[in-house]
Amino acid sequence: MAEASVALESAVLTHGLPYPLNLRTALALEEAVRREGAIPKTIALVEGEVRVGLSPGEMEILAQGGVEKASLWNLAALLAQGKSAGTTVAATVHLAHRHAIEVFATGGIGGVHPEPFDESADLMALARSPLLVVASGPKAILDLRATLERLETLGVSVVGYRTDRLPAFFSPDSPFPVPARVESPLEAARVYRKARELGLGAVLLVNPVSRGLPYEQVAAWVEEANGEAARAGVFGKALTPYLLRRLSQLSGGETDRVNERLLLENARLAAQVALALAGLE
Repeated sequence: MAEASVALESAVLTHGLPYPLNLRTALALEEAVRREGAIPKTIALVEGEVRVGLSPGEMEILAQGGVEKASLWNLAALLAQGKSAGTTVAATVHLAHRHAIEVFATGGIGGVHPEPFDESADLMALARSPLLVVASGPKAILDLRATLERLETLGVSVVGYRTDRLPAFFSPDSPFPVPARVESPLEAARVYRKARELGLGAVLLVNPVSRGLPYEQVAAWVEEANGEAARAGVFGKALTPYLLRRLSQLSGGETDRVNERLLLENARLAAQVALALAGLE
């Protein structure tokens, strides 16, 4: 049987959560993958080198902050300048593929924001990287309809895991249907194998969180937070962390608890799919 590895992003460690919760969460994700029988490979930049799999010491240093966030547009410069950085979904997808890892687990993908021309690099990375990505749909702060349309345009295979509806990150469903559904990790592995045979990009396996928040409630909080951001002049790369922080405040911390739950559930499912893929070799 081939090695079953699961790539994990490091932006959640460097920018997603406060210390020491970020370190505990990153270690818990690795442990969740191991318990399913797969090998976790958290990806990051450490002093100008790509690391595919971090030591506990490296994770501790990155968790304490003060490092960059690596996406595709600054990845080469950060490496050339010898810097350390956490990798976003886009950078992790790209680097995982270059290191022959076929399965990646994350929380939610980036996508199309309501603000014109603000689209995540995650979308193009998924389009050109043949990988199976487990996520709980696009982040809740996005325009879900536009994100789903863009995924279709880019030819990204969107597959619901035991669901016919697109999960909306904190919410297990949304008004938007997905084009395909699977019931098991083995079925998901077979869809991914067919995508590889056809020369397609990523398969996005959307996994609804087991216990989440109502879609309409989260949408109302997002609308409120977006209005506040506009009045405060928050935009660009500062917008996403601002909105997620406000959602946490508006929900009394419930979005943080759901976020942690879905990260762990996605890591477990990714490990199960990686094992199924290894069994198909």
